[in-house]
Amino acid sequence: MLLVLSLVLVPNGIYKSLATRPSVVNIGSILRFNSTIGGVSVVAIHAALEDINSDSTILNGTTLRVDMKDTNCDDGFLGMVEALQFMETDVIAIIGPQCSTIAHIISFVANELQVPLMSFASDATLSSIQFPFFVRTYPSDLYQMDAVAAIVDYYRWKLVTAIYLDDDYGRNGIAALDDALTLRRCKISYKVGFPSNAKKSDLINLLVSVSYMESRVIILHTGAGPGLKIFSLANQLNMMGNGYVWIATDWLSAYLDANSSVPAETIYGMQGVLTLRPHIPNSKMKSNLISKWSRVSKMYNYSDLLTSSYGFYVYDSVWAVARALDAFFDDGGKISFSNDSRLRDEAGGTLHLEAMSVFDMGDNLLEKIKKVNFTGVSGQVQFTAAGDLIHPAYDIISIIGNGMRTVGYWSNYSRLLSTVLPEVLYSKPPNSSLANQHLYDVIWPGETAQKPRGWVFPSNAKELKIGVPNRFSFKEIVTKDNVTGSMKGYCIDVFTQALALLPYPVTYKFVPFGSGTENPQYDKLIQMVEDNEFDAAIGDITITMSRALTADFTQPFIESGLVILAPVKNHITTSWAFLQPFTLQMWCVTGLFFLIVGVVVWVLEHRINDEFRGTPREQIMTIFWFSFSTLFFAQKENTMSTLGRGVLIIWLFVVLIIQSSYTASLTSILTVQQLDISIRGIDDLKSSDYPIGFQVGSFAEEYMVKELNISRSRLRALGSPEEYADALKRGPKKGGVSAIVDERPYVELFLSTYCKIAIAGSDFTSRGWGFAFPRDSPLQVDLSTAILSLSENGELQRIHDKWLRTSECTDDTTEFVDSNQLRLESFWGLFLICGVACVIALLIYFVTIICKYQGHEHPGEPMAPQGPRRHSIRRFISFLRKFCSFLDGKEPEPVKNKRSLSLSRGSMPTRPVSSNLAALDIERPVRPVRNGNVIDIEN
Repeated sequence: MLLVLSLVLVPNGIYKSLATRPSVVNIGSILRFNSTIGGVSVVAIHAALEDINSDSTILNGTTLRVDMKDTNCDDGFLGMVEALQFMETDVIAIIGPQCSTIAHIISFVANELQVPLMSFASDATLSSIQFPFFVRTYPSDLYQMDAVAAIVDYYRWKLVTAIYLDDDYGRNGIAALDDALTLRRCKISYKVGFPSNAKKSDLINLLVSVSYMESRVIILHTGAGPGLKIFSLANQLNMMGNGYVWIATDWLSAYLDANSSVPAETIYGMQGVLTLRPHIPNSKMKSNLISKWSRVSKMYNYSDLLTSSYGFYVYDSVWAVARALDAFFDDGGKISFSNDSRLRDEAGGTLHLEAMSVFDMGDNLLEKIKKVNFTGVSGQVQFTAAGDLIHPAYDIISIIGNGMRTVGYWSNYSRLLSTVLPEVLYSKPPNSSLANQHLYDVIWPGETAQKPRGWVFPSNAKELKIGVPNRFSFKEIVTKDNVTGSMKGYCIDVFTQALALLPYPVTYKFVPFGSGTENPQYDKLIQMVEDNEFDAAIGDITITMSRALTADFTQPFIESGLVILAPVKNHITTSWAFLQPFTLQMWCVTGLFFLIVGVVVWVLEHRINDEFRGTPREQIMTIFWFSFSTLFFAQKENTMSTLGRGVLIIWLFVVLIIQSSYTASLTSILTVQQLDISIRGIDDLKSSDYPIGFQVGSFAEEYMVKELNISRSRLRALGSPEEYADALKRGPKKGGVSAIVDERPYVELFLSTYCKIAIAGSDFTSRGWGFAFPRDSPLQVDLSTAILSLSENGELQRIHDKWLRTSECTDDTTEFVDSNQLRLESFWGLFLICGVACVIALLIYFVTIICKYQGHEHPGEPMAPQGPRRHSIRRFISFLRKFCSFLDGKEPEPVKNKRSLSLSRGSMPTRPVSSNLAALDIERPVRPVRNGNVIDIEN
C-alpha cells in the first residue's frame, strides 16, 4: 500500500522506485505480429517466460513479464510513432525490434533512456559503437554476406547481380556484400533495389533488366513477401532454369522453416536455389523447445507456425535478460526511473515527451547483459566487446524436391566453407587454408549437377571492340592485310580458334592499333584496355608485372623469354686447342699453386724425409717433379709428416676437380662445333659500354633500364629485321650495336634468314604472350581454358608451325653460344681452401721448429754482452746461418733402448743394427745405403 501511495502522491511521477527484488519486472518487445518472424518471436518469448518463471533458480521469486507492441514495418513513419509511444512505458529492457528501420530510431531513444535493446535486427550498420545500449542477439549481416561471398569465391564466379529491398536492411546488407566480394576479387556487376510496395509490373521490369546483364549469379536480399514474388515472376520469365544461380539470404530459410504448409508450386518454383540459415547445434534444450512449441503456439493463435532460427535466438534473448537481472539484483541493483528535464513538449504540444523516463541503473544492467555466458538453445550465448554473439555460423542449404538439404557450413571461426559441423571446428586450431574448403554436390536450377558458368553474353550485349597491334616488322605474328583490311597472323589464329571452343557466341570486331609504319607501343594499348576504350587486346602482348596490375591476362599461349643476339664467326681449331679450356688467368694461378704446394710439402718433409733431401739441384728437381706429378696422382715420394699429408690430401682434391673440369671442357671444344662471339651472356652485356639494340615498342627497353640498370643512353631502337642485321654487321665502332635484346619468337624468325648471327647464352627472363582483358572479366577465364585445350589437342602447335616455322638456316645459326673457357671465378673457393691449408701448416711447422731450435741451444749459457752495432749484425748473421743449418739438417731418428733398429718397407724381416747409435753425429746429415729391402744406417 505504501508503494501504491507513493506512486499516487508523488506529482508527475518524478521518482518511480521499486523494491530491490520486486515481485514483477516488466520488459518490452517491439514486433510485427502479422509477419512470420514476428509470429515466431511471439511464441518464443512466451515459451521463454514460461520456463523462466517456473525455474526457482532464476530471479528468486520475481516474475518476469513482457509487454509486446505491434508495429508496422512497411510504413516507416507509422512504425516509428508506434515505437516511440511504446517507449513511454517504464520497461527495463526491450526485445526487438525486428525491423532495421525502427531499430535505428529506437536505438537513439534507448541510448537516451538507458534501456538495453536486445535486438535481432541483422542490419550491419547497427553497432554498439554508435548505440552503446544496442545488443545484437542475432548474427549480423556482416557475417552472412561474408558467407555468401565465400560461396561465390568457392565456385569461382567473379560477377554477381544483387536484388534487394530498398530500405536500411537491404541497402546496408548489399553494401556489406560488396565489401566481402571485393576482398575476394569479385564484384557486384549490377545491383537493383525495389520498394516493399512495388507493383508486379515494376518487379517484371526489374527482372527483365537483370536478364540483360552478363552475370547469371543473382543474390536476393529481401523479406519473405517480396522475395517469394520475385521467385514466382522469375519462373514465369524462365529465369530459374539452366545457367542461372540464385542465392537467397536467411529470409528464405526462416520462411520455409517456420511455415508448415508452403504451397507445392512455391517450393518447386525454387528448385536449385541456395539459401543460408544461422547454424543451431543440436541439443537437448533445442529438442525440448521444439516439443513444447506446438502447445505454446496454439495458446497464442500461431498454430500454423513452426520454430525457426529466429525463434531460438529470441528465446535465448529473454533468458539472457533474465540471467542479467538475477545478477543485477544480486549486486544490489534497484529498478527506478527518473524524468529527463530535456524531454519537454513545447507549449501546446501533445507528444507527451515528459512521460518518457530514464532507467537510473540501465548502464549496470547493460554491463550484466554483456557478461552473460550460458548455453542456450541457439548455442553458446556470449557477447563480444562489440556487442555481437561469438562464433556466428551458417548452414548452406539447397532447395531440392519438396524440402531442403544442407550442403555445408560456414563459420566465422575459420571463415571457410566446410562439411564439418562448426562446433567440431571450435575444438581445433583455426585453419584458414583455402585448400580445406569443401561443399557437398549441389543440384542447380535446371536440375543439373554441373556447376553453372555464372555468366553469359547478354542478348543485348554490344559488339566487343578488340584492339590489335598493327605491326611493321615480323608480320607473321600479327598485322593488317592491306588488301582486305582484315587482321591476320599467328595471334589472330590463336584467338579465333580459342573463341570457337567457347560454349556461347561472342560478337567482336578488330580495331587496328598503330599506323603500320612502325611497331606500336604496347603499354599504351594496355592502358586503353584499362580505360575501357578497348574491351580486350590481343596480339604479341608480353605479360609483365606492371601490365598485370592493370589488366587480366589469359593463359600464355607461347613462351617469350628475352635472349641476346650477337654476331658470330666460325671457330678455327688450332694445334693449341688444348689450352682453350682455361683462361690465361686460370692457367697462371693453377701453375703457381702447383709450385706453391710443392715448396710447402718440401719444407714440411725436408728434415724428416730422405726422399726430399740431397744436393740443391736434386731438391729443386724433387719439388718440380713432386708438384706436377700430382696432376696424374703419380708422385713416388712418400710424405711422412702429418702436416704434409694434410696439405697433400687437400691439394689432390683440388687437382681432381680441376682435372675433371678440364677434360669435360676440352671434350666439348674438340667434338662440338663452336662459334666465337664477343658477348657471351647477360653479364658481359651489363659490364660492357657498347650500344645495345632493342625492338621498337618492346618491353625490353624498360626491363634493361629498370631491372638490369643499363643506361638508357646505350640503347638503340630498331624497327625491322633489316635494321637488326645492319646494326650488328656495322658493330659498335661504326655506329651499330654490339648485341640486340629481343624476345625468342622474334629472334627465331630473324635467325631463319640471317645465319651469321646467333643467340648468346640462354633466356634470362621467363615470359609469355597473352590476351589482355579488363580486370575481373569472365571472358579471360574461359579463354584461358580454351587456350589450354588448344595446347592439349595439338592445335596450338599446328598454328605455330603454320606461321612461325623456320628454315634450315636455323639449325646452323641458333646454337647456344656460351663461354666454354673455365674461369678463375669458378674455382677461387678451392684455391682459397688450399692456400689457407698451406699457410696454417707452415705456421704450425715453424712454431715447432723454433721450439726445437731453442732446445737444441745450450739453455744455461749466458748471453754475451752487447757490443758495437757491427758486432750485433755479425751475431745476427751467425744466428741465421745456424738456424738455416738447423733447418737443413736431418732430424735425428728416435733411439729405442736395448732394441734392434731397422727400417724396412712392408713386413719383410730386418737385420739387427748396432746399438751404438749414441755415437752417431746427429749434426751431420747421414745418407742411408740401400741393401735390398733393408736400409742399414752406418756409423
